[in-house]
Formats: sequence, structure tokens, C-alpha cells
Amino acid sequence: MRFFSDNAAPVHPAVLAALGDANVLDTAYDGDGWSKQLDARFSELFQTEVRALWVPSGTAANCLALAAMCPPHGAIVCHRDAHIQNDEGGAPEFYTHGAKLLLAEGAGAKLTPATIAAVLDATRNDVHQVQPHAISITNATEYGLVYTPDDVAAIGHLAKQRGLGLHMDGARFANAVAHLDCAPADVTWRGGVDALSFGFVKNGGMSAEALIFFKPELAAATLYRRKRAGLLLSKGRYLAAQLLAMLEGDLWLDLGRNANAGAALLAQAAGSRLVNPVEANEVFLRVTAAEAAQLRALGFDFYDWGPGEARLVISWNQSPADIRPLADAIANLPSRSC
Repeated sequence: MRFFSDNAAPVHPAVLAALGDANVLDTAYDGDGWSKQLDARFSELFQTEVRALWVPSGTAANCLALAAMCPPHGAIVCHRDAHIQNDEGGAPEFYTHGAKLLLAEGAGAKLTPATIAAVLDATRNDVHQVQPHAISITNATEYGLVYTPDDVAAIGHLAKQRGLGLHMDGARFANAVAHLDCAPADVTWRGGVDALSFGFVKNGGMSAEALIFFKPELAAATLYRRKRAGLLLSKGRYLAAQLLAMLEGDLWLDLGRNANAGAALLAQAAGSRLVNPVEANEVFLRVTAAEAAQLRALGFDFYDWGPGEARLVISWNQSPADIRPLADAIANLPSRSC
């Protein structure tokens, strides 16, 4: 009955089993046998050489990636609804030692080359104005929309033209790739992405996310930043073991598909109440305060999301039987034309 966040979902049994397997004596920090496998395993997944680092949170992954691309006197272009802007407590500015976020527009929290260029073109090449050094996009977006390979390539082309780095916040990367049914490479480095925050915690992981550098040279200074920030955990093998367990047999992708399928079930029931098309595991509905209260009175838990909107999130472990009561309750609300 809880649909407020996939962060609250349980840990997948394979991850718990992997933690038990890693509970042996090994080298500290990231010199253990599990951590040493990450570069090769993620390079295989992305079909190119990458540098893969474990970190304990998505905030850490995002901010370390941005710090690798943007100096303290620089700026990062992102959507005004981006997680790095609204939900990370100033961490990007902290980790970059002061870089500025420049906010762009776009329907469904999705950037386009035109909306990014509007921000870039408004900045004079002048010492009195902060200069952009990177672009950050979120896949899937904060409104559950997905960047296609063509979308990413168009932004990647702009980034290359302007000499900017391109970061992807992939907190729900599994849901995006599951929706696209494409190779992970097609929606990342082949489109010009330099660094990816690869989310696992929302998708069945426990306490480990992956920071993927498609330009391995960006990782060199990041190793020092990770340590300086207090993020180099002494028993890193427990984080690496989680990531490896999620990669095994493409478990990460199967769990993303399951969550997406549940969201599609809700979308079918919602009809004209949908704020945006449902492309990942989030459903945004138009509901009045009274209708939201009616759903909560039936035992359903979810976030309000702006005036007259509610956000429902499906987790990796929720089955159609778990979701059907909410779908029926939404379908039984008075019909409306939107």
C-alpha cells in the first residue's frame, strides 16, 4: 500500500546473499577482490573501457562526477527541477567548492539542446560572469520521462561543440534502459556522456551506487576527492559485492522492467489524469486534495507533487497483485477531462 518512494523498498535477496559472501577477510578500502572486478564488469556492460567506483549514495556519485568536470569558478547547466538543484541540500556546490548551477527549462523536467543553448547563449564570455563547464541530465527525469539515444546524442553534440562535459544522473537508469530496450552504451557514451551516476539503491540495492567514468582519466582526481569527502569506506568490498550481484544475469535490468510494468498498470487506470506519459516507474496524477485524501483513507501512501498533483512510485518488488487495488481505486475516482 506504500507508493511514496522506491528508496524505501526492501533489499533484493541476491544483494543480501552477496554481503554474506563478502563477509571474509580481505584487503581494506578498494583493494579487495570484489572492488578490483568493477572496471572489467562495467566495461563489459557498456562495451567500452570505463573506470567504475563504488560510492555510498547517489548524491556522492552525482557530486563527485560534477567536481571532476567543473572547477569552483565554473557552472553546470541542469533542469530547474533536477535533483541536484532541489534535493541534494547544496551538495553539488559543496563538492565542487562553489560551482554554480544554471537552470534551464523543459517539459517533464527534460532538457533539449534548445533549452540548454538558451542558458549558454545568455552567458557572456566575460570574467564577470560564471562560465559553464558541464551539462547534467537525469534519466529517467524527475517527472519519469526518458531520454532516448537520439535525445542524448543531440545534447552530447551540443556539449562537444561548446567544450562542455556531460553528466547523466541515472538514479533510475535501470528503468530508463528497460523502457528503451537498448544497449546501455547507446544512451550513454555513444551519445557523448562522460560520466554516469548509475543507481542501484532505488532498484533493489542496499547501500551502494556506481560512478562510471567513460573518460577514465576523470577518475584520477576523483579518487582523492572521494577520500577527502569521507566516502572511501574501509570495508568497500561490501559495496562492490552489492554492485556485482546486481549486474549478475542483468538482475538490475529485470528489476527495472518489473517496476516499469507496475507503473504501466497504474497508467492504464489513470487515463486522462496523467500529467505526463509513463515511461519509467513513476506515475504523476492530477488529483484534488479531496481525491488525494480519499486514496489515503483507503490506505495508500504517496507524495503530493505540486498543486493538484500526486506522485506514485512503483518499486522493484511490487507485483500486479500489490498494485491492482490502487489501480482500481484510481479508476473509481470521478472521471475528469484534462
